[in-house]
Amino acid sequence: MEQPVIELSYALDTFYFLVSGALVMWMAAGFAMLEAGLVRAKNTAEILTKNIALFAIASIMYMLVGYGIMYPSDGNGFLPVISWGFMFGGDHALEDVLASDGGTYYSGMADFFFQVVFVATAMSIVSGAVAERMKLWAFLLFAVVMTGFIYPMQGYWKWGGGFLDGLGFLDFAGSGLVHLCGASAALAGVILLGARKGKYGKDGSVNAIPGANLPLATLGTFILWLGWFGFNGGSELKLSDVGEANAVAAVFVNTNMAAAGGTVLGLITARLLFGKADLTMALNGALAGLVAITAEPLTPTPLLATLIGGVGGVLVVFAIVTMDRLKIDDPVGAISVHGVVGIWGLLAVPITNPDGSFAAQLIGLGTILGWVFTTSFLVWLLIKVTLGIRVSEEEEYAGVDIGECGLEAYPEFTGSRGAV
Repeated sequence: MEQPVIELSYALDTFYFLVSGALVMWMAAGFAMLEAGLVRAKNTAEILTKNIALFAIASIMYMLVGYGIMYPSDGNGFLPVISWGFMFGGDHALEDVLASDGGTYYSGMADFFFQVVFVATAMSIVSGAVAERMKLWAFLLFAVVMTGFIYPMQGYWKWGGGFLDGLGFLDFAGSGLVHLCGASAALAGVILLGARKGKYGKDGSVNAIPGANLPLATLGTFILWLGWFGFNGGSELKLSDVGEANAVAAVFVNTNMAAAGGTVLGLITARLLFGKADLTMALNGALAGLVAITAEPLTPTPLLATLIGGVGGVLVVFAIVTMDRLKIDDPVGAISVHGVVGIWGLLAVPITNPDGSFAAQLIGLGTILGWVFTTSFLVWLLIKVTLGIRVSEEEEYAGVDIGECGLEAYPEFTGSRGAV
């Protein structure tokens, strides 16, 4: 291939990678809007503060240490030899990323940018699950550990060439490494945190606590749906030849069809169970479809992608109901969407990908769940016994906006700060 053609291919692939990363970054806005819509008005400003702060923390921690853990200079498959040079412009930072044939196809800086927005996505999942009763600074302290150490380690085991990669575990864009990871950390936090006041009655009843702004939650879902094209499409890593361009197009189509399947079957399932067309279940169904297809969006046909997403939409409705029966209070359904359906996404890979095996997928999901839940539980527990993780009952009643941020997102509508 002539040099000008190589340079054009390199520029195109780098640009595609960067634009895909920007789309994934925009998912941070989607999570912020979704969560803000599904919490009560008195807790909105704190949710928004968490979402913008966690993105900044993830960016800094991944630059300082996370990227060097996940993509080390060396390692034995289990423990990496951490590469410290990225923050100073060395190591991967100014180098090209090598293709299997020894050529280069995109900038190392583009690789970092694409990876760092994935870390922030995993942490965003935690935010909604612990909403309305967690201390802001306890959450942000956990974000430091999660984005700097917990997430990158399990990322290394697969995407960094570690032992899960050697076993044949497959996870195209992160049903496990991003979504199950975030849900596992969230589950550990929720167990230690406890439920919101008034969520569960002494007689075992479940009391619905409606969100303040369903139009905002719907907007957030559409933003996430859009961002997912970068999430999955960018994970193809390359665009500049016919085969790769066709693969990217297939990933886009399958991602969209899975979301559509999850939306429709989630809505139908809610109608059959509750007798009503529950908007929140339709929204979670769309996200469940997206999570389900993320582990393998390339090999299914469009029809199979729709069915894989549809199964995710059904699962998420039953999972949300089951979480409430277990008194695991998750205001936005994050553990169900990203955890339960993340597991389904991993197990669905061998259905369409002949290189996948159920044994490898089970080992991978077990490793991710075990590592992230255990380490997160220990970190949450340490924070709980030192700084505390839950606001006082009075602060929870008045709303964490006032107690944690000193302002309200909707001051005209929340004058009686104790209103539910």
